Amino acid sequence: MARPARRRGRTTLLVAVAAVLGVVAGTCTGFVVQANREPTALPPLSQPVVKQAKGEVEPLSAAQDRHVKVNGDLRKLLLKRPKGARDAEIPVGADGWLDMAEYADLYKKPAGAFSDLAADHFRRAAVANWRVGSTYFVEIHLVQFRQDGSLSAADWTSDAQYYAGEESDTDSWDIPGTGDGWAYVHNTPDRKPGYLPLYEAEAHATRGDIAMTIWVYDTSPIGKKKIMDLAKRQMGRL
Repeated sequence: MARPARRRGRTTLLVAVAAVLGVVAGTCTGFVVQANREPTALPPLSQPVVKQAKGEVEPLSAAQDRHVKVNGDLRKLLLKRPKGARDAEIPVGADGWLDMAEYADLYKKPAGAFSDLAADHFRRAAVANWRVGSTYFVEIHLVQFRQDGSLSAADWTSDAQYYAGEESDTDSWDIPGTGDGWAYVHNTPDRKPGYLPLYEAEAHATRGDIAMTIWVYDTSPIGKKKIMDLAKRQMGRL
């Protein structure tokens, strides 16, 4: 059974253009309003002096320093497969890694995705996937970007969330403690002649330079608790 195609769009660019237009319009209005106002006295420049603490700050351990953690073996930050789970029928990547071409190939338009990944300074991607029984599948991606002058990880998360939320008959919830994370359950299954109905849930969130994605598939409806538990535990490892 083929995996459903991933969704991707460059909505971030459209949002950015709209934001810039909004800023320009707001700035022009601000100049007009300010021109008709009386001058406002500035506060005094003198401020209380804060005493500098003495002594040296103890450096963070490797376990506490997130920079050290995320620059190590990214695969170690992936959720471990649960007891009793088996390899997925369709392997993804090699030895837990996806190179840029392999990751782009997961999208409906691989050539466009590859170009986007290159422009957004893709660094690497780690993947874990497993199945429980014969109908329940989980796939997790941790995609790391170099963040050279842009917030690429957050952009990819935002794009994925846009398309997830656009699907009809979809419930969504923010993922506590993540800032930008959202989980989605698509209640209408994908139906094809000769196949069992396939239900889908997904979660997307960002932590620094890493975009996290979780996909869950089952022939039975997928509840909020299942996708939310996976998302919270995975983000907790980042």
